[in-house]
Amino acid sequence: MMLVNDYAPLLLRVCLVVLFPFSGLDKIVNWNAAMKQAGTAPYAPAMLVAAILVEFITPVCIVTGWHDRLAALVLAGFCVMTAVLYHQFWRFPDCWRFRPGEGLDHFWEFLKNFGLVGGLGLIVLSPRTLPVSQALRHPLASSYVTGPDAGSPISEAP
Repeated sequence: MMLVNDYAPLLLRVCLVVLFPFSGLDKIVNWNAAMKQAGTAPYAPAMLVAAILVEFITPVCIVTGWHDRLAALVLAGFCVMTAVLYHQFWRFPDCWRFRPGEGLDHFWEFLKNFGLVGGLGLIVLSPRTLPVSQALRHPLASSYVTGPDAGSPISEAP
């Protein structure tokens, strides 16, 4: 169990950020398509290079624990910007019909980005990861989600 306790946080961090380096690589390999999506603004190439750097550097920081909170904050901001700038599902009239189409695709991408923001936010705010053994020992335990005790377990009755 000790091995699981030691490596579970690392594995979960890898799972949280694994898509970003592949997304950065995709932008490099398919530069023209990425530029088309980025738009025609004169600063679009610089933004694309910045996005690639964020997608390569911040996951490494998060996985290794080197300035992981700052990296998670930067990556969360990147996800918010990506959602708001490139997944404007509300601009497609078909998005509220929940039928296959570009609007629905952007809706799911928008929500996925904010799901990632939630996971990255936990990296920013969490002082430590609960050991797997403790989670298994008390699978129905709760924790405070607001206030000064946020993140700490709710004491069980004596």
